Amino acid sequence: MHGICERDLFDFALRSDFESFLKYSVLTLNPGMPFLPNWHIRAIAYQLERIRRGEINRLIINMPPRHLKSITVSVAFPAFVLGHDPRQRIFSISYGSELSLKHARDFRSIVESSWYARAFPQMRLSRSLDDEAATTLKGFRKATSVGGVLTGLGGNMIILDDPQKPVDALSKTRRDGLNQWFTNTLMSRLDNKETGAIIVVTQRVHMDDLSGHLMGGSGHWEVLSLPAIAEVDEQVPIGDDEFHYRRAGTALHPEHESIQMLRVLQNDLGTYDFGAQYQQAPIPEGGAMLKREWIRHYDVAPARKPRTKVIQSWDTAAKDGEQNDYSVCTTILVDGEDYYLLDVLRGRFDFPRLQQVALAHAERFKPTKVLVEDASVGIALAQVLRSKGRFRIEAVKVEHNKQMRFFIQLAKFEAGHVFFPRNAPFMADLLAELLAFPRGKHDDQVDSLSQALACKVSDYTSALMAAMSD
Repeated sequence: MHGICERDLFDFALRSDFESFLKYSVLTLNPGMPFLPNWHIRAIAYQLERIRRGEINRLIINMPPRHLKSITVSVAFPAFVLGHDPRQRIFSISYGSELSLKHARDFRSIVESSWYARAFPQMRLSRSLDDEAATTLKGFRKATSVGGVLTGLGGNMIILDDPQKPVDALSKTRRDGLNQWFTNTLMSRLDNKETGAIIVVTQRVHMDDLSGHLMGGSGHWEVLSLPAIAEVDEQVPIGDDEFHYRRAGTALHPEHESIQMLRVLQNDLGTYDFGAQYQQAPIPEGGAMLKREWIRHYDVAPARKPRTKVIQSWDTAAKDGEQNDYSVCTTILVDGEDYYLLDVLRGRFDFPRLQQVALAHAERFKPTKVLVEDASVGIALAQVLRSKGRFRIEAVKVEHNKQMRFFIQLAKFEAGHVFFPRNAPFMADLLAELLAFPRGKHDDQVDSLSQALACKVSDYTSALMAAMSD
């Protein structure tokens, strides 16, 4: 009797909690491999449950590869949905038939397991083919590939899992072809356009990939974006009135891929591929305002000489505190018409800490001039630095908007006068921000750099030369 009660509780958990259901699905498909629970799985499960309950019917999930997205969305979720309602008609579509058929085999492994049969006794298959599993109540899960035959078929749920290979997304013709196929063909397969559900789960590969195309359209899409490394502090829904508070700089699933491993991947893949596939923040081809071909690198910065100058440029957060924007200091060596970026300091600081960091950074580089934006926290920081009497401080009045300030400096990049350190640890994040601006998530490094490049050094050149001649 005790054993029967435990089994009943187990079956109830499988029916009522998708995360528990997913765990046993993973163990069924990968016996002997551990299931590593994580908050991002709860976040995905919550949005999928909202789809099942009919609260939303358009969902985009953007996340890096190898984080259980296919098993969760394309395999386990259809099994869970059909377990609750065997009348559901589900299409599961991927970029190629081989991948679609693998997901179909995995689906059948779950619904044909003994634990599934106990948990969902009303769900029985009447037909089990390579690409289709049909239920006794006329429901089905049909697997096909993008562009596959769908004529005469209709359903009430469509799941697109990796609808395009990353390499194919580099072709405008293929991107446009997928986007047109989605709009002109796939949408027509929904029995009811208003209530039918569509789920797109994929890594980002291009600004104009299917996710970008759909988010830029008129339809309302719920978007769950899960970058491999958090770029901002955020709260992610994991249940009704339940949130996971994710801190900037943390890995999506540290037990699966540590922050150290992700940084290695970032260096190996490069700014463009890592930004798209892992950070879900694709950079425009060739750059947006700043073109990729304008980027110049150096291996060793010029030695500091009497005629060179070092500029430090602070872009401070609008408010202090860890929940707000970054404060950034770029340090640039100016040698004639050439600008060499020496360092980027970026962090969230309360004001006492910001003072300490700014003073220590100035002591380190002995700048000719320290620029501080004359606004908000920057006003107070300039006053503190000036009161120390050690450095020349200039409070910079803000003129024009961020885009115009950066646009004015683009001629220096195009002429080949701006140089970046080739292997500095901050370069991956900096280039991602520069090339995406103004369409990226952040602009603090761009603003600090614009301010530094705009600095007039001629106003104190004569003073320096006079000091040298004394």
